[in-house]
Amino acid sequence: MTDTVIEAQGLRRGYDGGFEAVRGVSFSVARGEVFALLGTNGAGKTSTVELLEGLAAPSEGRVRVFGLDPYTSRDRVRPRTGVMLQEGGFPSDLSVAETVRMWAGLTTGARPAGEVLDLVGLGARSSVRVKQLSGGERRRLDLALALLGRPEVLFLDEPTTGMDPEGRRDTWALVRELRAQGTTVLLTTHYLEEAEELADRLAILHEGELVLSGTPAEVTATRPARIRFTLPDGVPAARLPLALRAAAFGQRVEIRTERLQADLTELLGWARESGVVLDGLDARSASLEEAFLEIAESRRSAGGRTEDTMAGTR
Repeated sequence: MTDTVIEAQGLRRGYDGGFEAVRGVSFSVARGEVFALLGTNGAGKTSTVELLEGLAAPSEGRVRVFGLDPYTSRDRVRPRTGVMLQEGGFPSDLSVAETVRMWAGLTTGARPAGEVLDLVGLGARSSVRVKQLSGGERRRLDLALALLGRPEVLFLDEPTTGMDPEGRRDTWALVRELRAQGTTVLLTTHYLEEAEELADRLAILHEGELVLSGTPAEVTATRPARIRFTLPDGVPAARLPLALRAAAFGQRVEIRTERLQADLTELLGWARESGVVLDGLDARSASLEEAFLEIAESRRSAGGRTEDTMAGTR
């Protein structure tokens, strides 16, 4: 993955009234990579993706897809990309197969309708009218249309919203398969588990700014791990080794640490020597959700524009 396929440098996007949704965002995406854009509601994810898709020109900065400006060279970039918007607008009285065939008529080198519907698990629903589909099935149809032209780059904006757990897992498997075939995928999602499962790298946006990027492991490594357990009655938290003193709620103890292995080893050694059973012992590195929430909270506490409530919980 040495080829840069998507490049954003100093992107800014303003709207009427002076509101700036994207403020100096820079990142790149390599060929065959799955890259996730995360953020709270209103963080600027969709505004950024629309610039990459060529739906609008940036107020400032530079966008390149395949080395081309996707806005001014849309006729050269668009046939090589697939776009799954947050919500598609389909004629409700057409069947699923009719909708795909209609879209295929506007797509260069389109896959056969049956093939693309089987890819997204809608093969058995091809004769059903669009208005009879569930919300999750409509998202699958959105994905089918994005895949019609065998895109080299696939933009997925909240791809699994409304899907049931089975549909979400099937979509993840399809994204992995596409990646293995060399497709570059840029996705936005509010499901942090989805980003952890799929993304090679990710970036977190907050109030239009990119505040952290890296692999999921690199992002979570910026936050402390935790150890939780319950002490037996009659064993106060004050008996713990001094280095392990932490927040205690009655007998329930939580230790936040940046040296998980060393502190866990010390804790278990103390418990063995003291004959203490640590009930419900749970030790783990920080999750992406914890890192995300802490970033959002710290930025909110530091001031700035009013932010919507967090939508990134699982």
